[in-house]
Amino acid sequence: MAHYASKGWYVQQLKERGINYHPTDKKKLETYRAAILQNFQNGKAHSFRC
Repeated sequence: MAHYASKGWYVQQLKERGINYHPTDKKKLETYRAAILQNFQNGKAHSFRC
């Protein structure tokens, strides 16, 4: 179990929703920083870079 609002927590939440890769970049979620995963989870999925 990951700490709330940590990178691991965001990855876990997104994977539970069936999202394993970024929709446009096709990179694994684990390569992104926590702030970018937070935006992604909140519906602001843009083409961000690490």
